[in-house]
Amino acid sequence: MSAMHLAAVTLAYACAAGTVLGVGYTILAAMLIGRFFARAVSEPSSFPPVTIVKPLHGDEWALLANLSSFCRQDYPGAVQFLFGVHDSNDPALQTVDDLRRLHPEADISVVADARLYGPNRKISNIMNMLPQARHDLLVFADSDVSVAPDYLRNVIGELQKPGVGLVTCVYRGQPDPGFWPRLSAKATNYQFLPGVVTGLALGLARPCFGQTIAMRRDTLEKIGGFTPFVRHLAEDHAIGEAVRMIGEKVVIPPFTIAHACVEASAAQLIAHELRWSRTIRRIDPLGHLGSALIHPLAFALLAAVFSGGALWSWALALVAMSARLALKLLSDRALRQPYRDLWLLPLWDVVSFMIFVASFWSSRVIWRGFSFDVDGDGLLSAAQEE
Repeated sequence: MSAMHLAAVTLAYACAAGTVLGVGYTILAAMLIGRFFARAVSEPSSFPPVTIVKPLHGDEWALLANLSSFCRQDYPGAVQFLFGVHDSNDPALQTVDDLRRLHPEADISVVADARLYGPNRKISNIMNMLPQARHDLLVFADSDVSVAPDYLRNVIGELQKPGVGLVTCVYRGQPDPGFWPRLSAKATNYQFLPGVVTGLALGLARPCFGQTIAMRRDTLEKIGGFTPFVRHLAEDHAIGEAVRMIGEKVVIPPFTIAHACVEASAAQLIAHELRWSRTIRRIDPLGHLGSALIHPLAFALLAAVFSGGALWSWALALVAMSARLALKLLSDRALRQPYRDLWLLPLWDVVSFMIFVASFWSSRVIWRGFSFDVDGDGLLSAAQEE
């Protein structure tokens, strides 16, 4: 046996082992996701006033619908809606004007302030807004999410539990019209979400997501406000860790919010997923490496290539595809969403594995039109406009 043939056989069996481990992980995730969302959600004991803080940037698709979902909350307490932009000519402000007309009863405040305190522009935007926040319960929520009418009462109910300092929410992908957003939603619904649920169940994940961060003002003050996070790429993760460091809990209630998948081209989708993958590599290198297990189909196809198309490798590919489809169907049931686009899942599995491999090649990320390098501590370099 030649050295080249021996190397190919070794790689084939190594990829087969990756497939088997990946199938095991996939089956475990499929079982856990239903259990996670079957838990009860906490009802609040009171309804204190809340400020919802939303940094805005640009006229995103469905922005008005996303913002309107926050104005339709079944929450008896007072709610202030605080929106912020860096540029007084930002087109998002027109959407806020439309929101005022659509919800004249809503208490809406707007801050336009160009000051930057570091390369993380979102954190700078929030810091500019905070002096206008009137209430001591603060809910920070991204502009590209939409929520159900019971969202706020469920979040506040969790925050009122003893020892809880921060509430964050997992999210599902809600695609905009078009092929690429539908492909993007596969990453959120059948890789990210099962991974979070499995990590939480096994005690391997300590997540915090910027789509929702709810906390009291005194908790924010204890962690030093937002100034420590102005250079963090994954500021949400860093905020969650800071809250845990002061001895308070970070909890995730058993419901999802909808995150808009807006990538209109292959380039936008790949740039977004690369940024996410490189972010995880910087903040959790071992977890990022372990996420190779979410790619059993890719490993099976590589085993087929290195084995010269051996029959056993194609059988492994069939098992891997079946496991991934089972995870999709059980996730759809848990999320109460339609079973559709089955054919897109294997396509995305191959694309996402290529993105995973590419994430090891560079620490450069593109975020809202700006290019950054990320150091070993997950801190951003100075921004360079693309």
